[in-house]
Amino acid sequence: MKFTVADLLDQVPADGSLDQAKLEKILRLSNRTEKQSLGLALQALSRLGILSTDDSGAVQRCITDDLVEARLRCSSKGFCFAIRDDGGDDIYIRDHQLNHAWNGDRVLVRITREGGRRRSPEGGVQCILERATTSLLAAVEQQEDKLVAIPLDDRILATIELASEDAGHADTPANEAVAEVILDRYPVAQFSAQGHVSRSLPLNGGPEADRDLMLTKANFHQRPTPPRASLKAPAAKKRVDCTDQPALLLTGWSATDAVSLPALHVIPHEGGTRLWIHAPAVAERLAPGNSLDQWLLNQSESICLGQHWLPLLSPALTKASAFRVGEVQDAVTLRLDLSADGEWKDWDFSLTRIRPVAQITQTHLEALAGRKPKSRAIPADLKAIKEQISQLETLIFSAKSAHESERSAGLIELDLPRPQLDMLGDLNPLAPDGDAANWAEPLNPSSPESVMAVLLRTAHRVWHAQSEDLKLPSVLLGAPPADDSALMDVAKAAIALDVPLELDEDGTPSADELAKAVAGCQSSRVLNLQLRHALPDSLYRLNEAAATAGNPQPDADNTTDPDSETTTSDDVDEQTSRAESPGSVGAQSLAPWCCPTLHYADLLNQQVLCQLLNEGKDRPSVRHKTKVGIGSRGAGDQITWPLFTASQDQKLSELFRERIIQRLNTRRRQVSELRKDVVAMAQARSAEPMVNQEQTGVISGVQSYGFFVEIPPSMVEGLVHVSSLNDDWYEYRSRQNRLVGRRSRRVYQLGDEVKVKVLKVDVLRNQIDLEVVPAEESDEQAAPLPVAVSDS
Repeated sequence: MKFTVADLLDQVPADGSLDQAKLEKILRLSNRTEKQSLGLALQALSRLGILSTDDSGAVQRCITDDLVEARLRCSSKGFCFAIRDDGGDDIYIRDHQLNHAWNGDRVLVRITREGGRRRSPEGGVQCILERATTSLLAAVEQQEDKLVAIPLDDRILATIELASEDAGHADTPANEAVAEVILDRYPVAQFSAQGHVSRSLPLNGGPEADRDLMLTKANFHQRPTPPRASLKAPAAKKRVDCTDQPALLLTGWSATDAVSLPALHVIPHEGGTRLWIHAPAVAERLAPGNSLDQWLLNQSESICLGQHWLPLLSPALTKASAFRVGEVQDAVTLRLDLSADGEWKDWDFSLTRIRPVAQITQTHLEALAGRKPKSRAIPADLKAIKEQISQLETLIFSAKSAHESERSAGLIELDLPRPQLDMLGDLNPLAPDGDAANWAEPLNPSSPESVMAVLLRTAHRVWHAQSEDLKLPSVLLGAPPADDSALMDVAKAAIALDVPLELDEDGTPSADELAKAVAGCQSSRVLNLQLRHALPDSLYRLNEAAATAGNPQPDADNTTDPDSETTTSDDVDEQTSRAESPGSVGAQSLAPWCCPTLHYADLLNQQVLCQLLNEGKDRPSVRHKTKVGIGSRGAGDQITWPLFTASQDQKLSELFRERIIQRLNTRRRQVSELRKDVVAMAQARSAEPMVNQEQTGVISGVQSYGFFVEIPPSMVEGLVHVSSLNDDWYEYRSRQNRLVGRRSRRVYQLGDEVKVKVLKVDVLRNQIDLEVVPAEESDEQAAPLPVAVSDS
């Protein structure tokens, strides 16, 4: 079909009805077959009680309190859960209740059994809103008289029938190539899915082939061409000329197609610093809602593949907005005054024109860090930017003060060094926006990305405060608090490793307390890994002004793209409202706007900011001579009139819809998974030469079926299966995160150093098999160890 069920439901208003003929026009259905498909879909949705159609052809929604929207998450063992959009308990779906839905699909679920204290609610899939899989990687096999494709993703619990023309792919050895299979028909009733082989992908074709594999696996390999659209010229009337300001471009990326980032300038000011953050003026060049804007929404994110980028912006938009040394360019700017303690003293948003004077790399910052404090000699690496040395020192001071303020306000900081592999290229350093994670890495003054990440987080919090003060819509990025039971598991692991830990009155440590407790201890990395897994992912959401203006009834306008995720504004507001008063440095939610070259969410917020500065009313009428600085701190207290006309308000409200937020969360999760796959592939490639070699690693996780070992410096992780420990019968002690030999009392515990041998590397599935290298037992090792009784 030309449309999905989600597309159809998204067009039907929550209140009132929509004529079927108008619905056909909105969905751009032109021929008879397409219109018949719509009629069939409406008939099916009517039988399910989701829609109703009267005799005149008007379509309207039905009240369906017993149906919930969710995304399927399946395991290779056949266990499937529906992850609800409304944040409720996950719903267990038995295999016979899946109704041919696959992992990642958007579905409507009817709850058939309510949950209890220790039991998840159960339900069945009533309707598949959107398919997540349109193509997949598979192995082609001949099974009796059928030619089938077996998905490499074992979470897809189905096989795809192929035509006889694809039989030649069955002869290719499984360790040499895999097939890309395009789905022609999804399974229905008693009929299996059907597809055809699009191409064969080699498994050992080099870095380019590996990138192609990962893009194909994520369905990102067929990127549509950006539409031709004329760009608007940024307004010149209200721009401040900052071309005489020596702004700096900080970057650690080396790829030629890496995206443009904000420029920075700083000076000492009243015992603290005055900082300017200049973001590329992207939003002003776009017409919201046109074909190019829709294309950008569909892309949503820039994708870094290591030594190559898939940028968010079109080539024309990139060329028009990018900052370059010595070239005058339009910008959207925040001027922020910080105290020596990192507190916000004052700020002002404005439209500017800048001319960067130098590009600062990691080489420059490392040379600056290695320079003796009182030395007059200038290192060779700094001579080209010697006029900017003083500004760089002030910039680092500003970043340190802002970072200390964040830490004192409860920032969760985890020291997790990244794998340093040449093939990872620009994925090696931290992203300048901190990867928008719900935790931060320690500040590294020698890293341009680390310095910029601190300052950009501050700028995003400032816009959050300003938008709340002016009651403007914005997209927020934040995470709900971690589950107490997950944090308690990390605390138990820390206590088992003799980490001193103080608990609160309820006996549950907070995430930032845990992070501070494990920092610097001998097993800090493995405990930080455990804590990172316990922290929920950050998600985009609408602030209260946006949710009220654009979504008066968000429950009815809730359909999404495949895999899309959302958290309703009310749910997350309740969870993250603490420490979010305007001007608070410790505000947990960010309103990102500085990196529209990286994220569409930044572009949305920049649309609001630019409309405020270009069209916002700074006085009640032209007869009033006194103007209010609407981009300045405290402007909301002085404004008693509407900032925008009714038509301008309507234009803003159309930008902020729950469906758009769901799309952004979907793409964010998909890009995050792709990034992890690219890193895992590089790590697996680095482990291939280690096969049949002995390596020393650290136990990074313990389960009943074995333990995981992380091998530096690539940080590749492999599994020692319990069945390979044939010197004894090993029992799992969940409280201590250890395996204990019943006879020998030999212990394999989280954080222990162990010598292993690499047996097998599967780069496509990221599976590395290890075995423990036997060591001669000392008298101390041979003696039985006291072991606590398991509660498992």
